[in-house]
Amino acid sequence: MKVGISLPHSGAGPAADNNFVTAARAVERLGFDGLWFFDAIGRGFMDPDPLIAATVAASVTERIEVGTCILQVPLRRPVELAHRALTAHVFSGGRFSLGVGAGSTKADFDAVGVDYQARFRLLAEALPIMRKLWRGETVGTANLSPWPGSGDGPPILIGSWAGSRWISKAAQEYDGWIASGRRSTWSTMVDGIKRFRDLGGKRAIVTNVAVDSNAETKALAMDEPFHLRCDAAAARARLEQVAELGYDDIILAPQSVDEAHLTEVRALLPV
Repeated sequence: MKVGISLPHSGAGPAADNNFVTAARAVERLGFDGLWFFDAIGRGFMDPDPLIAATVAASVTERIEVGTCILQVPLRRPVELAHRALTAHVFSGGRFSLGVGAGSTKADFDAVGVDYQARFRLLAEALPIMRKLWRGETVGTANLSPWPGSGDGPPILIGSWAGSRWISKAAQEYDGWIASGRRSTWSTMVDGIKRFRDLGGKRAIVTNVAVDSNAETKALAMDEPFHLRCDAAAARARLEQVAELGYDDIILAPQSVDEAHLTEVRALLPV
């Protein structure tokens, strides 16, 4: 199972208590598999734009995957988003993965003047348009004329709840599924991966998993959001359980990304 790191939500500046470039390089040097970025607009704090952040992270690293988990597609116009995502894909040397979703925070939609109730329709309309543009097709009057070597664009990973109809789309039409550790219980993680695999799904990711090795260790209830707020032994056991379920990746959300803290998180993982 691959293990990635997400940039903490802080509002205190790039990577909160560390320089962004230093943090990205530390994630790679310590042996993590990826660096991932979330999407929030107008909530009273500033997270970095996920596509810009992923592109910058790719430019200062050599090996790790960079991606979004998730980018709220309905907040953008499809042609413009396709252009930006394809740029990230090319400039990352093919290390970029586009995790997308409809969004679930109404304040983000209010901030940019988009109808929150239309978010699933807008997502369903946008993704095929983006794929056509990446393949060099014309949509309306738009044609991106993709650069040679850009293939069919980045892989698209669908973020959805385990019971959503989007999990079938993730399995059958797109390149993978992203489940939220902050919202998914152990029970829904079990049900979701079974449903995804039964539908023929390939890559399965659980993201936004909180980590705090100094927290009091308590048994994780089946109806409690999945987390690693526990001692090192319990965290390792939970990671092994996630791998045994069949998830391909887990993306951890540490409290900070300074190198000392990342080293502590890395110690939880197999050599």
